[in-house]
Amino acid sequence: MISEEQEELASLYVVGALTPAEQKAFEAELSGNSELQSFTRSLQPALASFAAATPMVALPPGLKDKVLRRIEETETAKSAPLLPPLGLSFAHAASESGWKRLPVPGASIKLLSLERDRGYAVLLGKLEAGARYPAHFHNAPEDFYILTGDLVVGDRKLVAGDFHHADAGSRHEENHSVEGCTLLAVLTASDPLVAFAMS
Repeated sequence: MISEEQEELASLYVVGALTPAEQKAFEAELSGNSELQSFTRSLQPALASFAAATPMVALPPGLKDKVLRRIEETETAKSAPLLPPLGLSFAHAASESGWKRLPVPGASIKLLSLERDRGYAVLLGKLEAGARYPAHFHNAPEDFYILTGDLVVGDRKLVAGDFHHADAGSRHEENHSVEGCTLLAVLTASDPLVAFAMS
């Protein structure tokens, strides 16, 4: 004898209203229960009669075009590049765009942001392993933070996580990197490196 729950599941199975997991479980039960198989088969003619008795309903004019248009708009929106909100900009670590090679072998810079009104710029600097940056004076203050690698400034070796500040009027002897380095620099907007990065 089949249960009331089995009858309900059979009814839902015939009309295709079971979830894939429920359908799989019901079919497993169905394969070993001849009484349930017989009951399920008896429901199929009733379903066919019900379908035949249901009046045909015409779809509203233009519905198909509307659905296809909505699908196309959704696909277009998915493939459209994601633009940042107004006033925000992003630079991804993996991006190689924007780097400018300096006239110093093995040295490059990349402008991240420029605040002319506030008088400063933020740049990334990169020295390849063994690169040497010549001695120079600072007409304005300079700050930098080592992100990766090492940088030797005078007799001090800086590594990732180290910070350095140079006052206006100070002098740097030749800097060099043993393993190569990347640094984040904050310079004045009028610094020649900023103009070079923008060129």
